[in-house]
Amino acid sequence: MFKTIKNDLPASIVVFFVALPLCLGIALASGAPLFSGLIAGIIGGIVVGSLSGSKIGVSGPAAGLAAIVLTSIATLGGYQNFLVAVVLGGIIQLIFGLLKAGIIGYYFPSSVIKGMLTGIGIIIILKQIPYFFGLDKNPEGDFAFLQVDGENTFTELLKAINALLSGNFDKGATLIALIALGILLLWSNVLSKKGKFFEIVQGPLVAVIVGIVFYVLTKSSALSLETTHLVSVPVPDSIDSFIGQFSFPNFSAITNPEVWIVAFTIALVASLETLLCVEATDKLDPNKNVTPTNRELLAQGTGNVISGMIGGLPITQVIVRSSANIQSGGRSKASAIIHGFFLLISVVLIPKLLNMIPLSVLAAVLFIVGYKLAKPSLFKKMYGLGWKQFVPFTVTVVGIVFTDLLVGIGMGLAVGIVVILIKSYQNSHFLHIEDKSNGKHKIKMTLAEEVTFFNKGAILKELDSLPRDTYLELDVRKTRYLDNDIIEILDDFAFKAKERHIDIQLISERGVVENPDSFIEFFKLRPKTA
Repeated sequence: MFKTIKNDLPASIVVFFVALPLCLGIALASGAPLFSGLIAGIIGGIVVGSLSGSKIGVSGPAAGLAAIVLTSIATLGGYQNFLVAVVLGGIIQLIFGLLKAGIIGYYFPSSVIKGMLTGIGIIIILKQIPYFFGLDKNPEGDFAFLQVDGENTFTELLKAINALLSGNFDKGATLIALIALGILLLWSNVLSKKGKFFEIVQGPLVAVIVGIVFYVLTKSSALSLETTHLVSVPVPDSIDSFIGQFSFPNFSAITNPEVWIVAFTIALVASLETLLCVEATDKLDPNKNVTPTNRELLAQGTGNVISGMIGGLPITQVIVRSSANIQSGGRSKASAIIHGFFLLISVVLIPKLLNMIPLSVLAAVLFIVGYKLAKPSLFKKMYGLGWKQFVPFTVTVVGIVFTDLLVGIGMGLAVGIVVILIKSYQNSHFLHIEDKSNGKHKIKMTLAEEVTFFNKGAILKELDSLPRDTYLELDVRKTRYLDNDIIEILDDFAFKAKERHIDIQLISERGVVENPDSFIEFFKLRPKTA
């Protein structure tokens, strides 16, 4: 794990700066103590990061659970009663993991997962615009379309635009945000190519340091920042007051049926969000690692039990932090774990320094994260893959932007299923895998007439079970329709096959290809439908 520390340490710093305001903001949006969000971030980094099989996923409090937490605290009669539901939800997740429910994650089509990433990227950008100009009135991490103050994403933007046009925005916050954005762009596009120093010291760290210096130097000037435009970490004045920030479950409420209903809701939503994030981060991972989903559920369940026991919010794997980790060069789980220790150490030792960080600087950092998730070129790429990919992708993006994460994904999945049913009506489909191993580890795999994302789990299992030094004969001559999800799986497998000394012979109606470099490029030239 520590072999890649030169990559993971800089990435962990970026993740820390992304996670800090989100932990606090999600707690505020949830109606929970601010410290509860930090507890969830620390446990998500250190505990879940250590137990997880994901090399680049990062866990913490999730924006998607904020509305559930907010209503549940009121329904259950207090935060300590709610913590019982968090502990029980974690136990239920452990049961899900033992029952191997993680396979559910394989049944979400690639177009929906990519739509999820793009939609979240757009939401990040839209939600950060008010913070960028010092117009932040909502808690950071409020990613739903309908906001807690009765506004929505676009009415909030209109208010920000009107404020800008009338000059009623924070000049200091805007200036330091522009400086920070310039540093980030200069660092990533120019300086990072100039030497190892600029690779180790990340641009976001420099931007944050400049932001703190700006705050200190402009305190008595016209550009001074209000405290509402800064990070707001609770500052204890003694050890006793620090310990007093922890809350503990009131287990006498365990007999309340409402507690169990909330626990199952937390377990289901947190597990689904985690599995979706796992699928998404594996897509983004440049090394094509495959995360064991059942182990992830066990890790998340353990994290939620511990978080609930000491006063923390529910935890899931979170795409914003995970994508920031990947974009910053994180290579192993060390980056997630170290970011958790950074959260712990900083809230104990330097909370006053953290409270000098302008939120507009962190908005600039999140702008970059959001743009990399929602690049315009991705829309063009998805359009080029055909309507069967583009329509579910677009519906997912629109659904996430105008509702919330789970509703948007549900909309995209529903459209994806309709597309598959249309194709299934046109062509019956089956998957036939024939093992003809004869001592030389020669295996023949014949794909069926129609192979869709429903077959992802079976194909992944078969490919992962192939022994080293295997000769795989892959026959696609009978295949009339091959889903883009399956092509991506084959392409990822070709990348990993070299490490396992697996030779691939691809047999198609166009002839035989030995060890194709790219299945994606091959099937671009070969029509996927007859």
